[in-house]
Amino acid sequence: MTVPPDAERRLESKPLMAHLATCLEGRPHVAPVWYRYEAGTVEIVTTGRKLANVRENPRVALSIQDDEAGATKWMVTLLGTATVVDDEDKTETARRRINEKYDAEPDAYAENTLVRIDVGSASYRTY
Repeated sequence: MTVPPDAERRLESKPLMAHLATCLEGRPHVAPVWYRYEAGTVEIVTTGRKLANVRENPRVALSIQDDEAGATKWMVTLLGTATVVDDEDKTETARRRINEKYDAEPDAYAENTLVRIDVGSASYRTY
């Protein structure tokens, strides 16, 4: 795993929107997600097409950037392998941590399933 320490600090710092890219049958699908990053692993809770795609093809990309007045301050793209965690207790713990980060209601997204992404590589740039 090769996420630079400065990028890790930024990924952990504030609630930014990430864009998760999945691919199935040669067709890409990109969608916004809330996330939590810690020590080379990204946690998201999701459902629908994103979850179905990850179950079929665990190779994913995640793009996160921080902007100010329309200008990008920094960006990071993570490539990794996703694992669907079909465990309600682990999902609830992850959901709570993600919702706390985004200051959301504790039971927001209660129907979603936990997906953990083990980061394999990262590209990072500041502006």
